Amino acid sequence: MSRVQTGLETLISEFPEKIRGARIGVVCHPASVDAELRHILDRLPETGARIAAIFGPEHGARGEAQDMEHVENLPVDPRLKVPVHSLYGATFESLMPHRKQLRGLDALVIDLQDVGARYYTYIWTMALCMQAAGKAGIRVLVCDRPNPINGIITEGNLIKPGFESFVGLDPLPNRHGLTIGEIARYLQSRRGVECELDVLPMRGWQREMYFEDTGLPWVYPSPNMPTVDTALVYPGMCLVEATDLSEGRGTCRPFEVAGAPGVDPDALATDLSRHNLTGCRFRPLYFRPLFQKHAGKSCGGVQIHVTDRQQFDSFMTGVAFLQSIWRVAPEVFTWRAKPYEFVDTIPAIDLLAGNDHLRLALEAGAELTELAEQWLQERVIFETVRQEMLLY
Repeated sequence: MSRVQTGLETLISEFPEKIRGARIGVVCHPASVDAELRHILDRLPETGARIAAIFGPEHGARGEAQDMEHVENLPVDPRLKVPVHSLYGATFESLMPHRKQLRGLDALVIDLQDVGARYYTYIWTMALCMQAAGKAGIRVLVCDRPNPINGIITEGNLIKPGFESFVGLDPLPNRHGLTIGEIARYLQSRRGVECELDVLPMRGWQREMYFEDTGLPWVYPSPNMPTVDTALVYPGMCLVEATDLSEGRGTCRPFEVAGAPGVDPDALATDLSRHNLTGCRFRPLYFRPLFQKHAGKSCGGVQIHVTDRQQFDSFMTGVAFLQSIWRVAPEVFTWRAKPYEFVDTIPAIDLLAGNDHLRLALEAGAELTELAEQWLQERVIFETVRQEMLLY
């Protein structure tokens, strides 16, 4: 099988002059590696560039922190002897590089592995970096990487004005079908982010590919994204974060497993089957998270087994899961009341859904088929925009 070359590899092999002799800042995480698992911080010096600063997104440059866990700046990287700036601190303002942190840089190189869902915060870290770099007059180079769940299928709906947040700053669908480089183009042309942008393309990537088709090694880009299977269910099952139910964090199958104490697994699996969802099956099970929600407690729930990736709709499955839990165990279902991604005035479910319609529809017992038709109409509008951004 031929192997895909990432934007990191094309930057080094084809376009080293773009950063040769430059003082650069690097936005990266543990998945910023080449096909031989060599990290970007080890590869970029081959171009003659000088790494002057490191910037880490959510979970940190080292990828150690859990979700929504504040990461502190490091005075200096112990090996490269350059400052390490956190782009995920205690406030929304911490999500963007400060002008002082960018001072003296000629370019900002961004190399982050996205997972194909608008909630995944790395694309919004990129958006804010582009914005800050533009104001500082610094070039931005985005190393493109595969969308691990293919670049064709989209799911869900678009964000409505007033519901923007760090899990969706712009109206992308829940599963967007774009690469991170294409999203950078989208941000510049549609969001009006003014910066000198250069997207380093991949070689050999085709839109229908899932990550296993690329010949590249999977390095989990965040602590609870261990496999491509996780990424496949994430666009829908991330909605469970907006409740007090467990989305499986603290287990070895986060987002594929979900439930709560007091839920009858068989009743839940039976109710889910009535939706006739294609491409998946629901296995009743008990699980005990080791950390986060319901840590150490026995939870009843289901595991989602995807049987046909082309037919599987993660977003519809996530909504169906919430509907079924609401029916079979209403006494355990509550929406998350705590602040979510630096927002305390809008419920977490509304931020993830991009509007309040989904929450109100679920509470009113709306049919899933009616909701799906509305989502489809919104994606038809988005598709015209998406086509203009495609690089492959």
